[in-house]
Amino acid sequence: MHHLRFDFRSRTTGMLLAFSLCVVAQAHAAADQAAAPSSYMPVTIEVPFDVTERAMALAKFGAMQAHQEFLAERYDLADRPAAGVTMTRGKAVQAGVRARLRPGFTWDMLDALTPEEIRAQDCFPAGFKPLAHPNHAEGGMLFPHFVIEEIARQEQRDLARFDLDFDLPDRFLPEFPAPIFLTTRPDLGDVSQGRVVTLDNYFALFNGILNPKQLEGLRLLLTPFPQQQFNATDDRRSVRPSRGVACFDCHSNGHTDAATHLSGDARPQAFRHRVDTPSLRGLFVQRLFGSQRALKSVEDFTEFEQRGAYFDGDPVIAAKKGVNVLDRGGQVQPMAEMQELFDFPPAPKLNVLGKLDPRKATSSELRGQDLFFGKAQCATCHVPPYYTDNSMHDLQTGRFFAPVMAHGVMTTADGPIKTFPLRGIKDSPPYLHDGRLLTLADTIEFFNLVLETHLSVSEKVDIEAFLCAL
Repeated sequence: MHHLRFDFRSRTTGMLLAFSLCVVAQAHAAADQAAAPSSYMPVTIEVPFDVTERAMALAKFGAMQAHQEFLAERYDLADRPAAGVTMTRGKAVQAGVRARLRPGFTWDMLDALTPEEIRAQDCFPAGFKPLAHPNHAEGGMLFPHFVIEEIARQEQRDLARFDLDFDLPDRFLPEFPAPIFLTTRPDLGDVSQGRVVTLDNYFALFNGILNPKQLEGLRLLLTPFPQQQFNATDDRRSVRPSRGVACFDCHSNGHTDAATHLSGDARPQAFRHRVDTPSLRGLFVQRLFGSQRALKSVEDFTEFEQRGAYFDGDPVIAAKKGVNVLDRGGQVQPMAEMQELFDFPPAPKLNVLGKLDPRKATSSELRGQDLFFGKAQCATCHVPPYYTDNSMHDLQTGRFFAPVMAHGVMTTADGPIKTFPLRGIKDSPPYLHDGRLLTLADTIEFFNLVLETHLSVSEKVDIEAFLCAL
């Protein structure tokens, strides 16, 4: 990691110089934070927008190049699709563990070490530590290019940022557009008709399928409202003043398109977690919401998102940029009801209890199921039929590495994290709350180390086969 830090700094000298023009706008706030970190962002921006935009646009290439080199040092990003395994609409699932090991180590060697030995030798894979935002010092919403292109085509609304691009390759992201399955109409199968649902087409697609309240909820989920980076103020990150973002810009088709930002719950900035947009599928079985799961209903979460999370958890900034205060009965409740309708994709090999039907499953999948409920300890948290326990668990990852600053993020222990449902999991890469695990194989290897289950290579293969059947 020391080598990583040295290389990153040397590669980005030019980028930091270019960014210095923008830093002038926040000089007083930066000075205050150096003395005592603040929970608040600067409200008054003193540098004209065109100066900020030019400086950040010039710095963009260097910033993204440095970040791509950072990712390449953590991961093998090659295109290696898994044989015979696809997402629901046919997109290839990427195969293999992509987190890189320190030179001289193998996964078997790492598995033989205790957490204390791994920490002492500083050999916990960098790709298993918290993942940085492309510009962690600022953060903000970032959308994959295919989302930006589709929203621009349908709505003439621009979700591109002049300072940053989305970072992970398309092959490690969910399929787009995602299919839509409704709990109220399972007979219809995928109701998306292969289209990305927007304000432009939602009524034609869902009139006669949803009731009037649900249609209104869907309309609101598709309606853009001001957000920290996309708004009309002079500290936005879009070239033109923006109408904002919609819930379904990230949760495309009620699923996820892997759009990312930073959670608003922690301070100072380096301790904030990157957020990989979670799927809304199966929200009807979930009871914990928000980055620290402090919200206990879909209604609370829906209201909080546009009051706080859109603005990095800062209500002062929200008031400045145009907070959308939703009416609890007339708007929040219809939006929540609509979110509760998104079902998991079909899993034809599962029985009514959520386990494999032995008449339909392969021998590898059945062995994987036995391991999942046995040696691998997965079912301790991921309970059928939806494979969640609606709880929080602290994996105590701090046993494996010492905290260190890397690429702007403090790589330290995660604390308690939510148990996400595993139904339809192959449709939702990347994995863990910040997307640090690019493949299911990465996820299995991560938990094998963290839970100290000492799985063999063949056992890991069987568990992955089982997960792909969920």
